[in-house]
This record gives sequence, structure tokens and C-alpha cells, in this order.
Amino acid sequence: MNTLFTRKIVSTLIFISLSLIGISFLLGANPKAIEATYSIFNLTNILSVNLLSNITGAVMVISAIVVLMSLKYESLKPQGFVLLILIAIIPLLTLLSPTRYIPAEGGFPVLGSGQGIIKYFSLIALSLFLYGREKMTMNVLSWLNFLPVALVLLWIGGLKFMTFEANGIVRLVENSPFMSWLYELFSVQMASNLIGLFDIIAFIFFGIAIYKQWKVVAIVSGLACASVFIMTQTFLFTTPDTFSTETLFGRLGQFVLKDLWFIANLVVVTYFNRDWLIGKPE
Repeated sequence: MNTLFTRKIVSTLIFISLSLIGISFLLGANPKAIEATYSIFNLTNILSVNLLSNITGAVMVISAIVVLMSLKYESLKPQGFVLLILIAIIPLLTLLSPTRYIPAEGGFPVLGSGQGIIKYFSLIALSLFLYGREKMTMNVLSWLNFLPVALVLLWIGGLKFMTFEANGIVRLVENSPFMSWLYELFSVQMASNLIGLFDIIAFIFFGIAIYKQWKVVAIVSGLACASVFIMTQTFLFTTPDTFSTETLFGRLGQFVLKDLWFIANLVVVTYFNRDWLIGKPE
């Protein structure tokens, strides 16, 4: 598992996710997300939601192409870095707004629309791996790519213990051939609790195993973390109305595609711990 191979995996996952999400925005998908994001900056008072959606989609598609092409053309690295940071920072800044949280549930840290927003932390870590490796140590980059995984599994996993979130995932779970059995054995809330518990335990053990260099525990817990994000990709095909004939993907599809970034984060963490985890590098 050498550097170029890892870069190719990470760049490909970013290319797939950003190009598909970008195209869906260009086709007019999820206008509420566009309005919610840019209204915080008062941009919706200046530009139409449709134009902002087109700009966002175009930037994502261009970024996807630049990231992939930077594998061959080193001169594109600065542009790739700036574009990925731009795509991540704009939505992340909206976390400062109370509109991202649910007032009825106490506000921060109970996320509403912010669940999809916190996933952009992943892109920052990936951009540092792709374009800032020479300026940071392997250990720092490893932990920087672990942190987004830990953050999303802790935060969104923790929300699974709340009633509104348990009810919110029913459509996903009941239509999944891999997870629907949970409702045959447990109540909606208990099934959600178990999913949340799995998320939290997986990242805790993975973090400890990396720190202690416990190979078997790291492999098992790392695969458990990966299974969370791989499982969400199956929702694209098992949940009704995820695809759209008009806009390619809707809100759920865009939300799910972002989990490809966390798979990339886990690939990076594996790469930086390859000596003791999977053997000596080439």
C-alpha cells in the first residue's frame, strides 16, 4: 500500500462523491439545503436559490475533476487544495447558526440539518493528506483523518438515542435487507439505540487500538467503522425515492454519498499505520 495507490483511492472516492452531488445540484436537487446554507450569509437576498445551486454544483464538479487530474498534473495541487477547503469551510461555518440545531430538543448539540454539514470536516482532513503531506508528520495526519470519523460516529451515533432520530431512520432501516431484522427483534427506539451504540463503540476501540498499536483490535474495530459507511451506501439502492429522474439524487442521496469521504479517511489512517497494521510499505 504505497502513497500513489492511496492517493488514487482517496481521489477517486472524492471524485465520485463530489461529481455526483455537484451534478444533482446543477439539476436542481435539494434547494432547501442551498437556501439554508446561503441564507445564513444573506446571499439569498442577492442571488436566487437556483443560481446559487448552479454555482455550488459547478464548483463541486470542477473540484472533482481537478482532484482527479492532480494525480497526474502536480501543478494542479494548489487549486485542488483551495477548492476542497472552500467546499468544506462554507457549510461548516453555518454550524455557528442556531438554525442547524433543533430548538425543541434543546438546541446545540442536537443537530437537525447540521447532520450532513459536519461531514465536511472529512474533506479538510483529506485535502491535507492529498496536498499537505510534506508539511505534516505521519502521526498528525493519521489522527487528523481519524477525527472526522470519530466526530460523525459520536455525534450522529449519539443522536440515535433520541426519539426524533430513531423515528427518522425508520425508512432506511425497514427497507434494508441488512438491517430490517432489527425491527423484528427490537422496538424502533431500541434498534436505534443499538445502532448508535455500535457506532460509538466502533470508533472508541479503533482509536484506542491505533494509539496502543493493537493489531487485531484495530482491524476488527476499523472494519466495524468502515461497515457503518459502507452500509449507508446500500441505502442508495434499498430506500425508495433515493434516485430522481430529474435531479439524479435528492437530499438523502446527497447525504449518503458524503460517507464515501469517511471511507477515504479510514484508507488514509490505514496507510499511515501500515507498518504495524498490514505490513511494511513497498
